[in-house]
Amino acid sequence: MAKAFICGASSTSLSIDERAFFAAERPWGLILFARNCHEPEQIRDIVAEFRECVADIDAPVLIDQEGGRVRRLRPPMVADYPPGDTYGRIFARDRHAGLRAAWLGARLIGGDLRDLGINVDCLPIVDVRFPDTDDVIGDRAYGDTPDQVAEIGRAIASGLEAAGVLPVLKHIPGHGRATVDSHHELPVVDAAKTDLYNVDFVPFRRLSDLPLAMTAHIVYRALDPQNCATHSSKVIAEIIRGEIGFDGCLMSDDVSMRALGGDMRERVTGLFAAGCDLALHCNGDFAEMRNVAAASPELRGKALVRANAAKARIHAPEPVDRGALREEFERLIGD
Repeated sequence: MAKAFICGASSTSLSIDERAFFAAERPWGLILFARNCHEPEQIRDIVAEFRECVADIDAPVLIDQEGGRVRRLRPPMVADYPPGDTYGRIFARDRHAGLRAAWLGARLIGGDLRDLGINVDCLPIVDVRFPDTDDVIGDRAYGDTPDQVAEIGRAIASGLEAAGVLPVLKHIPGHGRATVDSHHELPVVDAAKTDLYNVDFVPFRRLSDLPLAMTAHIVYRALDPQNCATHSSKVIAEIIRGEIGFDGCLMSDDVSMRALGGDMRERVTGLFAAGCDLALHCNGDFAEMRNVAAASPELRGKALVRANAAKARIHAPEPVDRGALREEFERLIGD
């Protein structure tokens, strides 16, 4: 039985300690970062090493490969891709071209990932951008209207799934109003409930059928003035599961981010108590990973059902002429 956490690794191959840790603690998945990715064959090797350690649980391998600033794989390993607002700008001129460019970009990114053994991408990001949105989101956003963001988000999710890669809806229930970077401090949003319901939540509601979602480490005063969404049973039950209607597998954003208070075990126990299905820990710090594992339960009950339902949506890539798709993609983003 897998445990309800996802973790990273420290380098381009697994250490003896990491191998023993993965085999004993059995994380649901591994997430890769630039520190883990040197060249294609090495990436395939570390993916294979991890899956060998947890051979009987069919563990997913995740990555953040959005394009623009947030990309763990870079040329010459893979082609480069633009940030999300490129699709938004094309959409503003020509809706069909914007959606086609977004689908093509995601289909090509997904193909890159599947070639390396990676089958989950932490994308689409459907946070609506506002004039004072912090740069941690910035040009990653697809636009400043919920309808445009939702449509582009759907195109990207569909492109990834066509490549046999699971999308992750983020950052639920919405990071766009945050004016500070949650990697460094806790954002607090003062927007009224009606504004959140009518704008921020809309793209998440429209994409609530996706298999995986990632929480936002943000306090929404109108919803729960005491706890950020990741640690709020009220936000998870009433907003994410209720108002938005997301019934897929819910993972936290990275528990090592400074937005969360308390020690590592407190952070992890808090997110499970609030209703998250999986804890995500990214930095590869071995001591922290051990504490995350110690505070994470085995996947059981509804969390196990949701996690298994997500994995069941992974399928073989639909056959395409990737060269032709790339030519079309480059033409669209270059126009």
